[in-house]
Amino acid sequence: MESTRTVAVNGIELFLREQGQGPLVLLCHGWPELSYSWRHQIGAIANAGFRVVAPDMRGFGRSSAPQPIEAYSIFDLVGDMVALVAELGETRAVIIGHDWGAPVAWHAALFRPDLFTAVAGLSVPPPWRGKGRPLEQLSAAGVTNFYWQYFQKPGIAESEFERDVAATVRGMLCGGFADPGRSLFIPEGRGFIGRSAATLPLPDWLRETELAYFIEQYKKSGFRGGLNWYRNIDRNWDLTAPWQGAQIHQPSLFIAGANDPVISDKMSGKHLAAMDRVLPNLKRKLIIDGAGHWIQQEKPSEVNAALIDFLKQVT
Repeated sequence: MESTRTVAVNGIELFLREQGQGPLVLLCHGWPELSYSWRHQIGAIANAGFRVVAPDMRGFGRSSAPQPIEAYSIFDLVGDMVALVAELGETRAVIIGHDWGAPVAWHAALFRPDLFTAVAGLSVPPPWRGKGRPLEQLSAAGVTNFYWQYFQKPGIAESEFERDVAATVRGMLCGGFADPGRSLFIPEGRGFIGRSAATLPLPDWLRETELAYFIEQYKKSGFRGGLNWYRNIDRNWDLTAPWQGAQIHQPSLFIAGANDPVISDKMSGKHLAAMDRVLPNLKRKLIIDGAGHWIQQEKPSEVNAALIDFLKQVT
């Protein structure tokens, strides 16, 4: 049975969901999600013979949300996972991440190959450190309305999202990145969430009770912590300079939905094409037809089968 608790690691507290015995598997969620996003994976992977731990990541849900923007760098996020492995009494783990959790997983494998012996990323390809700071590169190319840019100024996105949390969460999970026609560019004078968000119908993979859990947690936590991850994008480019051109040599897996706008945008599309350069030991690249961005919730059977097959190969 799944259990929950809170542990102190890396100067903060992380809320955990955990189940099972065996090799350790960490599940890192993305934005705007929670450990609950892995509800279909935790039991399935545990029943396959693994110890599964899914935290609410730093800044999310019932975990700590430090105030300074600088507390959300990629070093802090990976540091949380390193400290969590130690707190769990383990010396090795397989790390799996979705959305923003995928860069955490990829960088964890890059920074600490001694600790993270295999890695899987969902929806976001592995990092390929470009020639300049990402936000600066966007501006230099004349782009001013990409959603990353909208999230930069503290208080702007928070104000929009927290005005009606229920409509925001529904808009994110039922529209937003779930919609293959959704643009990640924000028209001038418009917010990120569409005006019709409150009335969007639920997709067949999401129940009202499940949506209600996300809404309840975000009403308590707000959105600032997760948005601060985006406010470190250029800083992370600076911090990762020592890993320019580095590869992740551990066994790896990539899964995404064919209809995910995140892998079809120009920047991620380049990373998708260059994946083999970063992952010389890529075991499988699975693109699931008919699926969007919330891949592990939309297609749990396919995702679980791929993850369990991968885990059995690498442990």
